[in-house]
Amino acid sequence: MTSKLSRREFVKRASALSFAGAGAPFALNLATIGAAAAQTVSDYRAIVCLFFFGGNDHTNTIMPYDPVEHAEYVNSRPTIAFARDALTATATAPVASQGGRPFAFHPALTSFKSLYDLGKLAVVANAGPLIVPTSKTQYQNRSVPLPPKLFSHNDQQSVWQANTPIGEGARLGWGGRMGDLLAAQNGQPTFTCISASGNTVFLSGQEAIQYQVGSNGSTAFNALSGNLYGSATAGNAYRRVIMRTSPHLFENQLGQVVSRSISANAVLSSNLPPASQFTVPIPANNSLAAQLSVVARMIFARGGLSANRQVFFVSTGGFDNHDFLLNDHNLRMQTVNAAVDAFYQWLEQMQMENNVTLFTASDFGRTLTSNGDGSDHGWGAHHFVVGGAVQGGNIYGSFPQVTFSTAEDVGQGNLLPTTSVDQYAATLARWFGVADSRMPEVLPNIANFGASRYLGFLDLTALP
Repeated sequence: MTSKLSRREFVKRASALSFAGAGAPFALNLATIGAAAAQTVSDYRAIVCLFFFGGNDHTNTIMPYDPVEHAEYVNSRPTIAFARDALTATATAPVASQGGRPFAFHPALTSFKSLYDLGKLAVVANAGPLIVPTSKTQYQNRSVPLPPKLFSHNDQQSVWQANTPIGEGARLGWGGRMGDLLAAQNGQPTFTCISASGNTVFLSGQEAIQYQVGSNGSTAFNALSGNLYGSATAGNAYRRVIMRTSPHLFENQLGQVVSRSISANAVLSSNLPPASQFTVPIPANNSLAAQLSVVARMIFARGGLSANRQVFFVSTGGFDNHDFLLNDHNLRMQTVNAAVDAFYQWLEQMQMENNVTLFTASDFGRTLTSNGDGSDHGWGAHHFVVGGAVQGGNIYGSFPQVTFSTAEDVGQGNLLPTTSVDQYAATLARWFGVADSRMPEVLPNIANFGASRYLGFLDLTALP
């Protein structure tokens, strides 16, 4: 006898198959959330997760600009630190929330600095996975539960993206769980959770299943939508076989998946505008910008896709900078700066900048110490939130002193997070429309953070 669980797992796995090759996989949502479980929304909102694969060196991404603190930063990593005069163009005014301390963005993040000055970008300081608020003493004594397998790439990528920090093998992501609760607000739930960067834990829900696109949108498998070997008769026969109703459970489900994939491809293909829709071109040789382009185009097509709530995932790699950090990290920052700058201009052209919030995430931060030419795996890190709804021009959380033997230093200047991923995620989810009473369905550990569960980088006061 086939169990309900095994059927669900089959559907999820089947719908993750690619009929267009590894470069353009697709996945489809096979179920709509019931009306009784739905939440009512009346406007359009989207969240975009920008993941830095490899573990971003947060210390060189945003750093202290005060002369005394900057000197401490340089003394802590002399071979990989920026001189203060290299930071003049990206330095902030004194930040009141951080005791009047000034900071500076990486020299390549000129557009990030501009968005910060416009109040459209916020910094979230020292964020990372926690199960409960944790002090340095508690960490050292292992007297509170800790996230599993700290400092491991695969595990920490999963911990960041999963709704509970269980490490590699997690099946539910907090983006997918947001999709579960709000997919019923979309006329076509298939287009709720969308990845432009392959399969990801972040978008996996109990019912919502990520729909994967390439930089040109969906890619049709010709045998499913046209002729086969040049023959319309052969194509029709193939479709009848693979889409037919069958008494065999798995064969029947496969037919439904294929049928829905054809329908989804037809809807997206007929509604997705070309990249030339936007006056700002896609930055050249920038795969992240290409991913964000298809996200922007799907937002433009939201009416034709019957979408009110969408969660997107994009990514860029190359951040595991154990060596050549100054050069390689600079290249990564240039890529990110150009891509996010173009994306924000596309949103402005659509007048959708207030309806879309982009946030960054990464495996982990990196050590303050240098290994000579780079940095090693860490824990807490600084992140960015971008959008017209963001209460920007500010740093949220507690930005630590960039030196050793602080209350956050658990070794080699490795930061013990003072803001949890759950708090970061809950703030985004609440703005997205998840009711406070249902937040534990998205983030089961959020109650551990009590009244401080929401950060201030988005205005949540007017939400029901």
